[in-house]
Amino acid sequence: MLIKTKSLVLILLSVSQVALSDSAKIESVVVTASRVEKQFQDYPESFSMVDRFELKLIKHNHIQQSLVRVPGANVARGNGQEYLPALRSPVLSGAGACGSVLTMEDGIPLRAHGFCNINELFESHSEMAQRIEVIRGPASTLYGSNAMHGVVNILSPEIEENTKAFSGILGFEGGPHDYYRASISAESNLSNKGRVRADLSLTSDSGYRDHSGYDQQKLSLLHSVTTGKTQIRSRLAVTNLNQETAGYIEGYNAYRDDQRDRENPNPEAFRDASAVRLYSILDIDLGSGKKLSLAPYLRKTDMRFLQHYLPGQALEESGQESIGLRSSYLFSWEGNLEVVMGLDTEFTQGYLRERQKDPTEGSDFLRETIPVGKHYDYQVNAYSVAPFTLATWNVTDTLKLYSGVRFESVQYDYNNKMLSGRTAEDGLPCGFGGCRFSRPEDRKDSFQNWSPKLGATYDFTSDLQLFVNMTQGYRVPQAAELYRLQREQTVAELESEQISSIELGVRAIKENLSYELVAYGMRKHNVIFRDTEYFNQSNGKTSHRGVEMALGYKFAQDWRLEVSSSYAEHRYRDERELRGVLLDGNLVDSAPRAFGSYRLQWRPRQGINAELEWLYQGRYYTDPQNQHEYSGHNLLNLRARWEFDRWALSARVLNLTNRAYAERADYSSFAGDRYFPGEPRAIYLSVSSEW
Repeated sequence: MLIKTKSLVLILLSVSQVALSDSAKIESVVVTASRVEKQFQDYPESFSMVDRFELKLIKHNHIQQSLVRVPGANVARGNGQEYLPALRSPVLSGAGACGSVLTMEDGIPLRAHGFCNINELFESHSEMAQRIEVIRGPASTLYGSNAMHGVVNILSPEIEENTKAFSGILGFEGGPHDYYRASISAESNLSNKGRVRADLSLTSDSGYRDHSGYDQQKLSLLHSVTTGKTQIRSRLAVTNLNQETAGYIEGYNAYRDDQRDRENPNPEAFRDASAVRLYSILDIDLGSGKKLSLAPYLRKTDMRFLQHYLPGQALEESGQESIGLRSSYLFSWEGNLEVVMGLDTEFTQGYLRERQKDPTEGSDFLRETIPVGKHYDYQVNAYSVAPFTLATWNVTDTLKLYSGVRFESVQYDYNNKMLSGRTAEDGLPCGFGGCRFSRPEDRKDSFQNWSPKLGATYDFTSDLQLFVNMTQGYRVPQAAELYRLQREQTVAELESEQISSIELGVRAIKENLSYELVAYGMRKHNVIFRDTEYFNQSNGKTSHRGVEMALGYKFAQDWRLEVSSSYAEHRYRDERELRGVLLDGNLVDSAPRAFGSYRLQWRPRQGINAELEWLYQGRYYTDPQNQHEYSGHNLLNLRARWEFDRWALSARVLNLTNRAYAERADYSSFAGDRYFPGEPRAIYLSVSSEW
């Protein structure tokens, strides 16, 4: 799993592929890398953070605009609030993609094991986040299933320590295509019963493509109180999304045609989604360096969307209700050994229904095998329990060793509410050998996984550190992969996906220069995919290796350069064939070798800052056979913010040069080349005031 020499040379020589973190970030207290508050340099993970200062400047309309600052993150923006994740991975789509990156808010997963949604970050209140923390690479030892390629944790705002009885911020923003966003944050004392905070975001966007756009509402309520040595933070988060979705436009380089880039071939498509989370985080100081953290939570989601990309355009309805507890206990022994141990447990009840209203259009085969009526209707009860431990041994003043392990058991109890098999809803057989949709008999499935971890950090000097990290991650099969079968498959005999990772890195923190360079290699086994017979299989293998660099350089009094760089190769490593082409050794589709973000910042005085951002996307193949490709693109974004008295004004010009580009390019054997066209030049203005 060694990195090729040419890959290392390319990333070191190409400033156009580098992203940065400054010393303030590296010295910050973080929680995602350890489950307890620790200094970033105390752990061997590849860790990134987008802090509050950056988030105020970015003011993202879509979470992808903030995550581009993370090395190794190549999130592909879809239409509206949709996206496909990528974190030390190809852009993940299709079978086996959902749930490969764990998404959380304040350390609470947005979705339960087995019930992921590929776009689930739109359920977080990221627009009001205090910071975003990202672990790059497997993090299953601390976080379990789904943290296979990494973790994205949205940290909500904390209640400020001030003496005001009541304070707040009111903001308004406007942009093209009838884009409007209003936000309000308010805090208040409750005498000796702590403080409360409310954050509200209201967004409306008519969309830059025909018959598209969305309305989104997000509300967060936080109560914080300290009693003795116990701090309790309770939070209610509610989100709602109503989106009119635009689909792919088809045709080679269609995104370059200014007469077509606003087309929407699927004006009927929509997505309605809501989510509610209620949780409390209890941090208890037990004295003598011992700390206990308990986080009980409730969670509910519901979603309806039209599968406009499939023949028949069936309506999917899904949802889940969960109750869980995440806990950790920190203690030290003789000053040299520190241990974090805990237990995570959860119960979830989820459902999925799929119903087709109108007859299928197309060939006789499609019309016969995809009938009107219900295709699926099932409920799954899921149980999970996972003890874990992570120990840190201070061998010397400069050398630390880390070792941990997690065991997780996940059980599914599946209940089919329709006739089993390949028939239509009323039991009538379909032509051409049977219906496309196959419903298994009621069954139970269970998955047990171990996730070991071993790492070390070595301080050459006070500002130069070497780290190494070896770990194994996993992802249990999702309910839809197990029970939403097709054709003659009656049982999906799937195993948990497994990934083994090793990374070696060096990070430096100097007065005007900070950097982190990481080389990694990963092997993934039991990769879940849908074969040419539409069977869900789990015998795929892939390899992932790359180099990531974060760099920050203050080269003048008011000027700073921040760049983020990733070079990676993601390849198939099994004997699969697709339409007569052996995939072994091919680059995985939607996986550019090089991509990055480069930012030139100007801060002439306190309260004024501006930034010119250059986004680079390398070329990539759009099919597994490596026969079609997207040529990549370069984009420029300009941002500025001015804070004075109690006011703040900001402006953003995205796609400054009005470049024609694709947010995502894909190739389908049915439709050929297809694209989500990128938005033309867009100017956003905002104003906010404190009281």
